[in-house]
Amino acid sequence: MTAAPKTAPTLVLVGHGMVGQRFLEELAERGLTATHRVVVLCEEPRPAYDRVALTSYFTGTSVDELSLTDGAFIDAHGIELCLGDPAVAVDRAARRVTARSGRVLRYDTLVLATGSYPFVPPVPGSDAEGCFVYRTIEDLLAIEAYAASGAAVGAVVGGGLLGLEAAGALQGLGLTTHIVEFAPRLMPAQVDAGGGAALLRAVEEKGLSVRTGVGTQEIVTGPAGAVTGMRLSDGSELAADMVVFSAGVRPRDQLARDCGLSVGERGGIAVDEQGRTVDDPRVFAIGECALAADGRVYGLVAPGYAQAATAAAAIAREESAFTGADLSTRLKLLGVDVASFGDAHGTTEGCLDVVYSDARSGLYKKLVVGRDGTLLGGVLVGDAEAYGTLRAFTGAVPPVPPESLVLPSGADGGARLGPSALPDTAVVCSCHNVTKGTVRAAVTGHACTTVREVGTCTRAGTGCGSCVKVLGRLVTDELAASGVRADTGLCGCFAQTRQELYEIVLALRLTGYRQLLDRYGREEARGGDGCEVCKPVVASVIASLAPTIGASGYVLDGEQAALQDSNDHFLANLQKNGSYSVVPRIPGGEITPEGLIVLGRIARDFGLYTKITGGQRIDMFGARVEQLPLIWRRLVDAGFESGHAYGKALRTVKSCVGQTWCRYGVQDSVRMAIGLELRYRGLRSPHKLKSAVSGCARECAEARSKDFGVIATAAGWNLYVGGNGGATPRHADLLAQDVTDAGLVRLIDRFLMFYIRTADRLERTSAWLERIPGGLDHVREVVVDDSLGIGEELESLMAAHVAHYADEWASTLADPDRLARFVSFVNAPGTPDPVVGFVPERDQVKPDLPLLSIGLRPAQDVLEGSAPR
Repeated sequence: MTAAPKTAPTLVLVGHGMVGQRFLEELAERGLTATHRVVVLCEEPRPAYDRVALTSYFTGTSVDELSLTDGAFIDAHGIELCLGDPAVAVDRAARRVTARSGRVLRYDTLVLATGSYPFVPPVPGSDAEGCFVYRTIEDLLAIEAYAASGAAVGAVVGGGLLGLEAAGALQGLGLTTHIVEFAPRLMPAQVDAGGGAALLRAVEEKGLSVRTGVGTQEIVTGPAGAVTGMRLSDGSELAADMVVFSAGVRPRDQLARDCGLSVGERGGIAVDEQGRTVDDPRVFAIGECALAADGRVYGLVAPGYAQAATAAAAIAREESAFTGADLSTRLKLLGVDVASFGDAHGTTEGCLDVVYSDARSGLYKKLVVGRDGTLLGGVLVGDAEAYGTLRAFTGAVPPVPPESLVLPSGADGGARLGPSALPDTAVVCSCHNVTKGTVRAAVTGHACTTVREVGTCTRAGTGCGSCVKVLGRLVTDELAASGVRADTGLCGCFAQTRQELYEIVLALRLTGYRQLLDRYGREEARGGDGCEVCKPVVASVIASLAPTIGASGYVLDGEQAALQDSNDHFLANLQKNGSYSVVPRIPGGEITPEGLIVLGRIARDFGLYTKITGGQRIDMFGARVEQLPLIWRRLVDAGFESGHAYGKALRTVKSCVGQTWCRYGVQDSVRMAIGLELRYRGLRSPHKLKSAVSGCARECAEARSKDFGVIATAAGWNLYVGGNGGATPRHADLLAQDVTDAGLVRLIDRFLMFYIRTADRLERTSAWLERIPGGLDHVREVVVDDSLGIGEELESLMAAHVAHYADEWASTLADPDRLARFVSFVNAPGTPDPVVGFVPERDQVKPDLPLLSIGLRPAQDVLEGSAPR
């Protein structure tokens, strides 16, 4: 992008948080970064990051993954980003800003996005060693380091949103955790007394201790000055090694105060509906530091984004105004769904409450309804499935009686309002203020056919994500209303989906591709040979169900052999020069010295290139096809078996060393990883499967980047599903918490078989979880709650797989007919493939490929400065 001219007006943004970054994006969309010099003064040492998802750092999200921007955006728009150099003074008369470094900037427009700071009650000892706040990444790093130094008991002051997140983080770090809340209930700003009671029960069931209705009088310290406990307002004392203050935030308005700008009685820089400060039209304030024209300081990100857009529009001389915002929220705290919307506390005169409460199930739902039937607001605890639709109906009269809307899913009389019932003016994405009408227009006017495409077009669903489910139904309904019906068949041979073919194979016990094609293929495909899409899919389905339907478990028997992907043809990974790699299974990454010696000798004797993989295995490259059985014989004799690196199957279950060796470990992760890998080895699935087990919340095994990952807790195991690395990384979602060994295995059995049963062709668990109707909530209902009543069936399918597992390498070696296929030339079995060649590199070998003939130079030549040959 062309940089702004040197004579361009200067816009200085003070603060680079979530709202500050959104403001920059709004400037860029309007072309203002090309007409203005834009300078950002940022206090933190890193660019904007997702503060809403801050706690996910403790469950495996990296600091980089939390980032909301990158150097490419900053550079492309010519933005001068000054990290670690906040503004310390503003001279409005001279229109100058002074940074902490001493740098002085003259501005034409100044935008304050300084956010808020955590409130620490003025109690003695609050600055002692072991006291922390919970606001920035640096705060989290400090908490993590202190917990690792030996802290055993933590206390959180504050039972609001961030307080509960902080408590969950401390518990995840292995600390016994207490919550102290001055109000009579948890999350007093979001939920009412009934919702608070339900939330309290759910939180206590997670193993946290909660004290409500008491305040902190003093932080007690020991002789060394470090925290040893707390003295509370009721006279009791609480032992603790660490205290985290999360008692609310206050607007960061000191910079504005110092330069004479008006602030509210309780803080916040006073602005008008365009975001301009009431005292100076050249100065704007947005986000948590701003006192909006309606007299409110908004502490949520969605109003901040709206203020950022309004201020950018005003600078661009567009008509825009911020007149208020939706304060609805949907959260998952400690695994508990919590949502509130509209007038959740019932402050509207004459309003009525409709309440459903089930203490045993941890459910609480309340709707606030006007006397004319208008839905005014509500609170949902334990089940927030209907949040998106109910929030969109707020301010309108729903087409069904309100009492029917609070009944749980499946209850008699419970009405199910679909998004199609919403008016076009209903806001379905509050983060970006996107209406149903806008979504419909994206489908009909811009040919969007997926939620992702609608998000690209409208931004809907790209904020907190709570509206994605509603968006999915809107897109589907709109496509159907437009008469668009996509062919959902697997390919030109089958009109059925992969899931439907799975059910046919299972129900009819079909063991061959030809049977399936001739009976259920499209008419024009019957009698043919099939295609390269459906053949490996059917092969995988038959392999997955082999023990149950009576098929051979050996994938190269009979008709099955012709259906396999290229790697499966020889039970090894085909490499770029025509050779193969051999990857023996090393469960959990655990291997004896003798095992290492065996692998070393095999690699040496066959001249193989060796590499340790990212999945804690040893890969040996360069085997000719006729050498594979010889290599396998030595491996099998030494106790090794196929690692299925070539198949759409379980690859590895990675592990850290866990409590056996690590001083932070809380469970035996190696034992669990080995058990899981040996249980699910050889399981054929729609796509490859990867797993990991971490022995504590520090997550050294990277379990949350796996299809199913396990993280140890003091009370058991947390199970995460739907993660992956690759081109589109996705962190896994929490499916179940603090489960036992047996409970963990049962849930993984069900999860994997449900995935195999319902996923599409070549669909990773991550994409499946985002596509399947109902998403994670539905999967949890099926897998954990057994809502479909198929839990035992899924478990029996897995039990059959486990009972009939046989190593494919050993099975090949035991059968001369099977061995006969492992030759380069069927008419000259003893002749090696002359195309397969190698050259030396770094004391090993590499494929002999004609790199220079296509203009490439070997990396070693470049590193050593060699001239082209």
